[in-house]
Amino acid sequence: MELERIVGPKGQVVIPMDVRKKVGIKPGSDVVFEVIDSKIVIKKKMSPKEFVEDFGNVPKKIKGLNTKKIKAILEAEYDA
Repeated sequence: MELERIVGPKGQVVIPMDVRKKVGIKPGSDVVFEVIDSKIVIKKKMSPKEFVEDFGNVPKKIKGLNTKKIKAILEAEYDA
């Protein structure tokens, strides 16, 4: 999804309602800005619980990676 908006005189941009709904941003939500080269990524800040759950799902997201491989990688790095 790519949408265009105009930056106001105070540097503000309105996040479209459809985008806010899709990522769960509500009034009062904390957001994080990340600059990657010439791109700005805005994302909802994860709670500590959401972060741990997301981090725990990394092996499921990367094909061929499982907790045994992660443990071996970490042990090899620790022993080095």
